[in-house]
Amino acid sequence: MQYIQAIIFIAVTLVTFYFFFKKGKEIYNNIQLGRSADIQNKGGLKSMILLALGQKKMFQNMIPAVLHLCIYVAFVITQIELIEIFLDGFTGSHRMFFHAVQGSMAGEGMYNFVISFIEVLSVLALIATVIFLVRRNLLRVPRFVMPEMNGWPKMDGNIILYWEIFLVFCIFLMNGADAALYPGKYGFLISDNIIAPMLSGFSEGTLHFMERFGWWGHILGVLAFLNYIPYSKHLHIMLAFPNAYYLEETPAGKVENMPNITNEIKAMFDPNFTPAPVSEEAANEKFGAKDATDLTWKNLLDAYSCTECGRCTDACPANQTGKLLSPRKIMMDTRDRIEEIGEGIKKEGKEFKDEKALLGDYISEEEVKACTSCNACVQECPVSINPLNIILQLRRYMILEEAKSPEEWNVMFNNIENNMAPWQFSPMDRDKWKEELEEAE
Repeated sequence: MQYIQAIIFIAVTLVTFYFFFKKGKEIYNNIQLGRSADIQNKGGLKSMILLALGQKKMFQNMIPAVLHLCIYVAFVITQIELIEIFLDGFTGSHRMFFHAVQGSMAGEGMYNFVISFIEVLSVLALIATVIFLVRRNLLRVPRFVMPEMNGWPKMDGNIILYWEIFLVFCIFLMNGADAALYPGKYGFLISDNIIAPMLSGFSEGTLHFMERFGWWGHILGVLAFLNYIPYSKHLHIMLAFPNAYYLEETPAGKVENMPNITNEIKAMFDPNFTPAPVSEEAANEKFGAKDATDLTWKNLLDAYSCTECGRCTDACPANQTGKLLSPRKIMMDTRDRIEEIGEGIKKEGKEFKDEKALLGDYISEEEVKACTSCNACVQECPVSINPLNIILQLRRYMILEEAKSPEEWNVMFNNIENNMAPWQFSPMDRDKWKEELEEAE
């Protein structure tokens, strides 16, 4: 029987990882559809440790941060028991780690401590999960009920939380039934003292069934979750690490200059300025971005790394004053659009084209115009993704390629071009204005 279990387990695991890596390759290919990104000062391992692993920016909001930490730590530490489950599955054994140390007081004590610690973390994770469900569905925290969260995004968030409850249930059923089958053999803090007494009235056959149901339920739940992640906002569990590694550490609010425009400005101030020669590709490069493929691969990695937590939108002053702009929606729309393009290329080849574009069909001009470039969204994001960079590229295309700027902006642009300042008086008058101010003092 144990060999049949091992064969089934190996087959299920191989199929799971096949589909997981297949979808992972699709996502990688989609990200590579973006333009190259010249990241001068990437965060590297430091950013990975502080932001992705250490959850540093989560603690800008303490209560959700602590709840999230309970789930995150439980997720990480539970992998120790999961390793044992995998090894048991591959070999057809039962609690391989325990039997390896059985007979050693120190070894058994360490094993029981680790499992007990995992059980405590699982209880904390369960409590946090229930609180998150209440916040999403009963308290209806404003950032979770915005228009972009209707439909699949809301369902996705709830599915994951219910999934976590199921996994915790299975791990306690497995440990509790095992403890009830072999009283005194282990020393699990919760399973031995709470769960096992509740199950002691069941027959040996029923307890074996419960233990196997918990074992298979947990591992199949984990394998199913692995295949679900690439389709879910929880992809950030994995992509937060490379995203933090390639985080460009620049001063807050810095806006990337466009070389062609920079050369024009320098020529205006210095008639003797000679720009460096540029390639034909650079000379013909359009300004800004219209579609997802006009963005950089880092922008697309940002979009896939978005947790959909809504902290960016919650902090956005434009959104707070009733404007359509939602930085979270910008990231979700970018991800949806590159997914659509990637699917089209997969079916029709690299020449795939449709009549859609990110600007217009997904993100409206009104949303792009509403941004104040204040950088609040970047500051609030727990994984430091940059919606502002995408907005600026879309706005640049809209203004420089399609001349679709508000009339008030056109007045300012004309003044800058003619007077080298946003105000409608000549540069010569500025010195006179300064003198008048000094005299008034």
